[in-house]
Amino acid sequence: MNSPLLRHAMTLALTGMSGLTQAAALELDTTQVVDSPVIDQNETDRFGSLATVVGQEQIRDLNALDLSSALRRTPGVTVSRFNPVGAFGGAEGGAVYIRGMGASRPGSEIKTYIDGVPFYMPVWNHPLLDLLPIHGMQSVTVYKGPQPQRFGNTFAAIDLAPRLAGPGDNHHGELQLTGGSFRTVTEQAALSGRSGDWDYTLAQGSAHSDGDRADGDGRLNNGLGQLGYRLNENWSTRLLLLHADNEASDPGQLHKPETRNGRFRTRGTLAALTLAHDYEQAQGSLKLYRNEGRGSALEQTGLDGDTITDFVLQGLRWEETLQPWSQGELALGLDIDETRGDVTFRRVAPAPQDQFDTPTLRLVSPHIAISQAIDLGPDWTLTPSAGIRTYDHNVYASEQAPHAGVVLSTRNLELRANVSRGVNYPGLETSVLSHLIPALGQTWRELDPERLDHRELGVKFNPTDSATLDLAVFQDKLENRYLFAFPPAVSQPTYINLGDYEVRGSEASWQQRWNANWSSFLGLTWLDPTLKTLPYAPERSVSLGVTYAQGPWRVSTDAQYQSRMYVLQEERVNGASNTEQVDAFTVVNLRVGHAVPALGEVGEVFLAVENLFDRDYAYRTGYPMPGTSAQVGVKMGF
Repeated sequence: MNSPLLRHAMTLALTGMSGLTQAAALELDTTQVVDSPVIDQNETDRFGSLATVVGQEQIRDLNALDLSSALRRTPGVTVSRFNPVGAFGGAEGGAVYIRGMGASRPGSEIKTYIDGVPFYMPVWNHPLLDLLPIHGMQSVTVYKGPQPQRFGNTFAAIDLAPRLAGPGDNHHGELQLTGGSFRTVTEQAALSGRSGDWDYTLAQGSAHSDGDRADGDGRLNNGLGQLGYRLNENWSTRLLLLHADNEASDPGQLHKPETRNGRFRTRGTLAALTLAHDYEQAQGSLKLYRNEGRGSALEQTGLDGDTITDFVLQGLRWEETLQPWSQGELALGLDIDETRGDVTFRRVAPAPQDQFDTPTLRLVSPHIAISQAIDLGPDWTLTPSAGIRTYDHNVYASEQAPHAGVVLSTRNLELRANVSRGVNYPGLETSVLSHLIPALGQTWRELDPERLDHRELGVKFNPTDSATLDLAVFQDKLENRYLFAFPPAVSQPTYINLGDYEVRGSEASWQQRWNANWSSFLGLTWLDPTLKTLPYAPERSVSLGVTYAQGPWRVSTDAQYQSRMYVLQEERVNGASNTEQVDAFTVVNLRVGHAVPALGEVGEVFLAVENLFDRDYAYRTGYPMPGTSAQVGVKMGF
């Protein structure tokens, strides 16, 4: 926790930063325009759907090492974790939740993507955050609520966009090194460039920490490569490769070492080949992808031993956007996804060994949408839209997901309304659990997909060129939640569609650039689920960010208040109760950087402090997060 030694180290670091860069700073151009803290922007598309974008600048100012730390202050988003580095498992040990969605296990209501390609654990049907490195990414976009015109088979989505080389012939490289509390060290390197019709991006990152408690250690290792080629003025192709290899331990509940549940290791590889075109009235792409990986729960308590899960997820994404007439747009697309895997149970004797090969699940999902901008005079534009996505599954029933929206906009004001349906199919986890619980038989094949009916109203107002106000109110109604039930609730053990609940809520944000040197962000979220024990859906949360730059100095601070909330998982078992809660908390972080031109255009030394005021807080009962901790780093490049 907070200690004189840590305070002394922070003082020395700041003093050293000033002394190291004093001479170099004399040559630095002191004119800077700071970006918005916390988020880059809220985006509204032609269909009235909302997405929040977090860019490279926000990731830097948050000193974010992984996806949960990059999104921890985003309105509507709640995160959970145990350790400073690494996500333990796919639930509360490392997860992201959006507007009360994403807590179901096994199976989640949220899907994760890289460059529009799905990348998650399909056997247990939920994201694994450590397979989604943010190093090498240009931005992270959170799609709040179902948006059938973009993604299917999910109620919300997170998409990571890889960084691309800048325009014109160029070559650019960066290296960042950090070290600090809990023997945490990180290294991140990137190289990108363009020469003629070719462009490339390479990124590599690693991190290791012993953690603030025994068995709170974790490590991350990942690499990304892209190679693009422009075939002619309108056509291009691109190959994307990504690999991640990670491990995290469970520190268990405080002062209860018997609750530690071993280690969790993840490994995954993604490959995607894209052919894209861009004409004046037609833009589109075709992506072929395959990803495979493994999630290993090792040294589990009791007789569980090791559970090794291998997966394959492959398919294609086709998208086409046409402007066949004045101010009209037609969007077409087709998604094909195929998932399979196997699970090996290496239990401790006398428990039996076991192995299960899952069936192959295939989902074909075409979609179409149309929008038309209508001028209502010299200043106002009305854009109504409508569309539909259909689903054809090789096991489950077919479904449809319609959506409609309208956007009314003028120079500094935008009003929007959107209704949409989300569809979420059971994944491979239902067959795995039916193998483990033979009494369930083949009832998993009789399930219907879950449905979420979404309604949202929003407004964006720019009172000045340097201020943006966003407000959204929404209602989500979930039906057909799938779970398994036992007598006396049912006559015999079975999978069944039984659960339903609603989530009402609102979000507000204020982005303000006070001058070229100073910007701020304020975000508020209110959630009111009818299921009062819904995990990771706090009634109130407030996020704040401030960035100030003057000469070579750049200071960023972010803070969050989060009200008391239920935690753990929303289990897919009829009658399961969840009573665990964590207290409300307020946490403040700080990053201070000093530019060093001698180390290149991005040259910088910096100090990042987490939990500045040493507050007690947790994302799971008995799992306190670290007190005040610090990292000192250096960044260089050409």
